[in-house]
Amino acid sequence: MRVRFTVNGRMETADDVWEGESLLYVLRERLGLPGSKNACEQGECGSCTVYLDGLPVCACLVAAGQAEGREVRTVEGLAEGDRLDPLQEAFVECGAVQCGFCTPGLIVQAHDLLARIPTPSDAEIREALAGNLCRCTGYEKILDAVRLAAARKAAAP
Repeated sequence: MRVRFTVNGRMETADDVWEGESLLYVLRERLGLPGSKNACEQGECGSCTVYLDGLPVCACLVAAGQAEGREVRTVEGLAEGDRLDPLQEAFVECGAVQCGFCTPGLIVQAHDLLARIPTPSDAEIREALAGNLCRCTGYEKILDAVRLAAARKAAAP
């Protein structure tokens, strides 16, 4: 089947998609967007989190055909050209990136949080990121990055 949808503001077409193929597979393997990671394939780790029509979802759980005519935004789509999103910058500055496998999903989920709650409490940050697993960091630097991005966003004119 053919699937047409908007990815990061650009109309894309994937041909010969089989019925059980995931959105994650189409993004990574057919469209060359490797940001979202393939870890558990069961929606348990959050490494493949993307926006689907403005809501964060695990791309491994979305059949590619379900994206037909819809809008997808990946971690690559958060940046504006060569300029990283402030949250992406904060992750780098705070050392919240170690192996990097969980990072794209954490960034998308945290981006959604900051869009909904510009200055979240630590409890709100923890709750928002609870579905994203990281084996390397211990999470403190991730929390620091979200706090930094929120503070910068609040201080911006």
